[in-house]
Amino acid sequence: MDFDKEVDARGLNCPLPILRTKKALADMQPGQVLRIVATDPGSVKDFQAFAKQTGNDLLQQSETADKAFEFYMKRK
Repeated sequence: MDFDKEVDARGLNCPLPILRTKKALADMQPGQVLRIVATDPGSVKDFQAFAKQTGNDLLQQSETADKAFEFYMKRK
């Protein structure tokens, strides 16, 4: 999937992946896509809740071969 910006949150625990995502989205234009890579297993539920609360679209989420979680979020 194409993306405009990336946040590498590997090795960070809650709430840091969400905080870095929030900061990155604030610097983006509506409709742009942010790719986030995280290793915290709790981030799966965190990003689902974050998308619901903020109105940003969680386009895709998956687990990579190296046990990281990959999220694509579209700025509202």
